[in-house]
Amino acid sequence: MSRITNNKNADYSRRQFLIGTTTAGLMMAFAPSVALADYTPASARLQNKQFNPTIWFEIDQTGAILVNVTRAEMGQHVGTALARIVADELGADWNRVSFKHVDTDPKWGYMVTGGSWSVFQSYVPMSQAGAAGREVLIEAAAALLGVAAKDCRTENSQVICGSKRLDFAEIVKRGKIDKTYSDEELAKFSPKPAAKRTLIAKPSKALDIPAKSTGAARYGIDAELDGMIYARPLIPPTRYGSSVLKIDDSAAKKVNGYIGYKVLEDPAEILQGWVSVLADTYHGAIKAADAVKVSYKAGETAEVSEQDLIAEGERLVADKSSGGLFVEHGNIDTAAKQAKKSIEGLYRTASVLHFALEPVNATVEFKDGICHVYTGNQWQSLFLPVVAKSVGLSEDKVIIHQHYLGGGFGRRLAGDYMLPAALTAQATGKPVKLVFTREDDSRFDCIRSPSVQHFAAYWDADNVLQGIEHAAAAGWPTLTMAPGFMPDSVDKKTKVDSFSISGADHWYSLNNHRVRAINNTLAQKTFVPGWLRAVGPGWIGWGVESFMDEVAHAQGEDPASFRLKLLDAKGKNAGKAPEAVGGAKRLAHVLQEAKTRANWGRKLPKNEGLGLAIAAGQERGMPTWSACIAHVKVDPSSGKVSVIKLTSVMDCGIVVHPDGALAQTEGAMLWGLSMALHEGTAIKAGQVADRNLNTYTPLRMSDVPELDINFVQNTEFPTGLGEPGVIAVAPAIGNAIFNAVGARLRNLPIKPADVKAAMKS
Repeated sequence: MSRITNNKNADYSRRQFLIGTTTAGLMMAFAPSVALADYTPASARLQNKQFNPTIWFEIDQTGAILVNVTRAEMGQHVGTALARIVADELGADWNRVSFKHVDTDPKWGYMVTGGSWSVFQSYVPMSQAGAAGREVLIEAAAALLGVAAKDCRTENSQVICGSKRLDFAEIVKRGKIDKTYSDEELAKFSPKPAAKRTLIAKPSKALDIPAKSTGAARYGIDAELDGMIYARPLIPPTRYGSSVLKIDDSAAKKVNGYIGYKVLEDPAEILQGWVSVLADTYHGAIKAADAVKVSYKAGETAEVSEQDLIAEGERLVADKSSGGLFVEHGNIDTAAKQAKKSIEGLYRTASVLHFALEPVNATVEFKDGICHVYTGNQWQSLFLPVVAKSVGLSEDKVIIHQHYLGGGFGRRLAGDYMLPAALTAQATGKPVKLVFTREDDSRFDCIRSPSVQHFAAYWDADNVLQGIEHAAAAGWPTLTMAPGFMPDSVDKKTKVDSFSISGADHWYSLNNHRVRAINNTLAQKTFVPGWLRAVGPGWIGWGVESFMDEVAHAQGEDPASFRLKLLDAKGKNAGKAPEAVGGAKRLAHVLQEAKTRANWGRKLPKNEGLGLAIAAGQERGMPTWSACIAHVKVDPSSGKVSVIKLTSVMDCGIVVHPDGALAQTEGAMLWGLSMALHEGTAIKAGQVADRNLNTYTPLRMSDVPELDINFVQNTEFPTGLGEPGVIAVAPAIGNAIFNAVGARLRNLPIKPADVKAAMKS
C-alpha cells in the first residue's frame, strides 16, 4: 500500500481545482495539473480519485456540506473559522455545515498549525474555493430552472432567481456538474466584500463545542486499538548522550499485569538512553515503571543549572562578535561614539513549561506494512519523516491519524513523543498506547529557553534619541527541529532563528537600530528548546517594551506620547498590502484606543499604577496590532503585585470568528499574565526542577483580573490571533509596577522579593 501516487504526467508546481458530481455528491478538490486534464472530465477524475485530489469540501445529496481541515484543533476552534470562510462564499446554510480533521495523506499538502497562521494562510485559497463552488452551483441551478446564471444568487444553501429557487441538495441530485479551473482562473475570485457577508465576522458558536462538552470529541489520549498493551517511558538523566548501563526489574515483576521492558534504539537519535516499560493496563505500566531501576551513563549536561545558562547568555550578549545581525539600520556605532547620553538594560526570562492539560501521548500499530500513529500533533509534516526514519520505513508507509489536542501551545509542534510509542510497538509486535505521566511530560518538555537581552540607547547633545542597540541570546527551537527554516543573518555571517528573534524588528522608527540574534549553545545541548505560545516575541517583547519605557522616562516623556511619535509609519514601517496596510499607523491607532478605554493618565491611589506596551504579533510579515494597558497594585511591605485590570485593543483585520477570537485572546492574555507573575521553572542538574503543580504554579483563578478586550472593526486582510495577546501583557505589568512604586523589574517571572529589592534600590 502506498500513500503517494506516482504519476509521471503530474506537474506538482501547478494545480487545478476540480468540481464535479460523483456517486457521493458534489466534490471540490485541488489536484496537480496533468497532461490528460483537457480530455478527462473533472467528475471522472474525482470519482476515480485520479491523481489523489485534495478534497477541500463536498456537498452530499442531502445538502450537507463537509469541510476537510488540515489544521490541528487545540481549543482555538480553527475548524469552525475555516469552515465559515468556505460556507460564506458558497452562500451556505450554516446549520448544514460540518468539518473533519484529516490524516497525513500527502494529498492534503504540507500540514502545520502554529504561528497564528491558520486563518492568515487559508483565507484566500478557501475563499476562492468557496466562490468557485458557488459559481458552478449557480450555473447548474440556472440550467435546471431555465434562467440566466447572472440573475441568480445563493443564500441559505439555495440558488435563488426571483421567485424560483433550488436547494443545494436538489442541484447535487439533478444537476450535471463537471468543471475544471486553472490556477489563473481560480485567482480571479476575490473574497466577498464585507457588505455581502453573512457568516464571516458574525457572532456564532464553534461547531465542535457540543462534542467537547459531551465527551464525544476524540483526543489523542482517547485512542483505543484492539489487542493493545500500555507503555510508560523512563526518561534518562540528560536529553542527549545518556546510555543504559544496567536494568533491574525484579520489583516490577510483582506488579499485576507487568509484561516487561524494552531498551529503545532510535536510528534518528532523537531518543538516547530510553527504556519503555510494558503492562496490560495503564495503571500497571505506571506502577511497574516506578519499580524498574535503571543505571545510566549520563550525558555531558548532567550538572548544568539555570544560572549556568543565564551566565552564558550574559557572556554572549556582552560579546559584540557573537551571533548574527537580524536588523542593521543606519550606523549604530557612530551613534554610540557621538552620544552625549546613554542608558543600558539587561533583561532576563526563566525557563517556562508548556504544561498542557493532556500530557503527550501516542498510540501506534503496525498493520499491513503501515505504521499507524494515533495522536494530536501540530506539525505532522515535520515529524512524519522522523517517525519513518526511526522505524526504518519509507515515508509513504507512515500515517499520522489526527486527534484533538488537549493543549498544544507549541509543544506539539514537535512530535518526538510519537517515537517511543512507535519503537515500542515495533519491538513488541503489538499495538502500544504510550502515555507520559505529568512528571514524565515535564521532564521531556521542549521548554521555552531561558533568555538574556541587552539594550543600549544613545542620545545626542540636544537630548534627541539617536538609536538603540539590542542583543538577545537563548536556545533556538528551529535550529534543532527545522534548521532549513532558518534564514541568513543580515551580515551573512551565520543563520538565525527568526522565530526566536521576531519582535526585535519592531515598527518604531529609529535613525539607527541594530539587533543581534545569538544562539546559547549551552542551552541547545542541555534540552530541546521549544516554541511556546507567542514564540520569540513572548520574551523578546518583554525586553523591547520594558526598555522603550525606560527610554521614554530617560527622555522625560510620557511613555504613550513617546511611542506615538515613533510610530510614524515612515520608510520600512509604512506597511504593505495586503497583510500590513497602514503599517505603524494601525499600531498607533490601537494604542490611542487603549489609552482612551483605560483612561490613561488618570490619578490613582498610592502604590497603584498603569503601564502600557504594544506588539505587532508573532511576525513582522503577519502583523496583528495590539496594545495592552495594565492596572496594578503593589504591596510595599511584601512586594506582592496584584493585577486589577488588563485593557487590550487588537487589530487583526477581519475578525473571521468573533467568539473564537475573544476566547483565544482571553486565554493568551491570561497566559501572558501567568508568565509575568507566576509561571517559570529552573534547570537543575540538567533537567527542569518543577515537574507538577505542587511546585509549578501557573495563574490561579483567584488571580484573574478584569479583562477589557476590544477588536478594531475593519475590512483589512485577516491575520492571526492565537498568540498576539500574550506579548504585551508582561511588559505592561512591569511598566505599571514602575509607575506605581518606582521599581524597574528586569527579570521574568516578577517575584515579590525582586519587587522589594528594586524598591530599595
